[in-house]
Amino acid sequence: MKANLPVIEDLGDLDGANVLVRLDLNVPITTTAAGERIVGDDFRIRASVPTLTWLQMQGALVTACTHLGRPEGRPDPRFDLSPVRRVLDEMVPGIRLLENLRFSPGETSNDPEFVKSLIEGQDCYVNDAFGVCHRAHASIVGPPQFLPSAVGRLVEREVEQLGELLDAPARPFVVAIGGAKVSDKLGLLGSLAERADGILVGGAMAFTFTAALGEPAGDSLVETDRIEECAALLRKFDNISLPIDAVAAGPGVVLAKAPPAAGGDVLGIEAEDPTEVRVVGRAVPAGWKGLDIGPATAEMFGEAIRQAATVLWNGPMGVFEDPRFAAGTKVVAEAVAASTGHTVIGGGDSVAAVHRYGVAESIDHISTGGGATLAFLEHGDLVGLAALRHAPAADRGVGNW
Repeated sequence: MKANLPVIEDLGDLDGANVLVRLDLNVPITTTAAGERIVGDDFRIRASVPTLTWLQMQGALVTACTHLGRPEGRPDPRFDLSPVRRVLDEMVPGIRLLENLRFSPGETSNDPEFVKSLIEGQDCYVNDAFGVCHRAHASIVGPPQFLPSAVGRLVEREVEQLGELLDAPARPFVVAIGGAKVSDKLGLLGSLAERADGILVGGAMAFTFTAALGEPAGDSLVETDRIEECAALLRKFDNISLPIDAVAAGPGVVLAKAPPAAGGDVLGIEAEDPTEVRVVGRAVPAGWKGLDIGPATAEMFGEAIRQAATVLWNGPMGVFEDPRFAAGTKVVAEAVAASTGHTVIGGGDSVAAVHRYGVAESIDHISTGGGATLAFLEHGDLVGLAALRHAPAADRGVGNW
């Protein structure tokens, strides 16, 4: 996959060239007590630095663009890019950052006129926004129709790392997958089950699978219209492991909103008040709701991860924002970090988890994508990448086109 994509060196001589760079700087924004909007997590901004600095070193005049949030096609002060611009200026001075792309309805509708406004005066285009490469938006698929184009360093590395999981992972290859809705990941599960040695299913999505086995799920989240599809997957593949126990909340339990402290001990929480939170088996009692994998499952999953040569993790094992239901996610995060194999975090809430538990530095690759990561792993390609392969050839010096 990587060999079929143009990279920034292929753009030739960039001295004095105007280069439009699509970034994914859709970062969390928080508001201080004084009312100032600030960047809550600069992970994606930092990830953009290698491409931007390389382009500047070649003499390029860089204009960057990104979206932030969902402003519904019109200017909204809650989503202006001023907090992002301040951080970007500190990291890479001299970058011109356009205002939020989604302030225009033309971005999400892929309006040709909006594309023209973006590329006016530009000589080349670089896509370094892996997190939105699965979307046929104007800033993703539009510029490559007119400008010599390439992937940036971030997208290049994402494709390389995720592509290896699909093409030639070291074995055993173990996938831990969680999250709320199994409907979002059925296609991905089928694709990965074809390739992996083991699939560890946690999170709320596991209860649709256990329901497919005939186990009662209490008030746990079960997508009844997906039960047969889950049953079909279990019949087809013998490498899918389901939880054998769960941490469940009793009727009326209110979930906490604050995430657990980094490195905090959340094990044994079920003993604090057995009338509200307790460990149950695979069968969840009526009126109770499973909100985390149980300690036996966490140990089973952790052992499988520790023995793997390649690990992919996407999706939390429970509602880890509440300390009572964070143990499973914490155990998995620490097991992935302790693995001697090649480890990849597949974007989404799993990224927040490894940062929360202070183990991010021990992970080999943390994807900046969420839906894009899942789409790539399921289909092996993305619309944004396909667009780059059909871009016009560069004529600014000698490239590899």
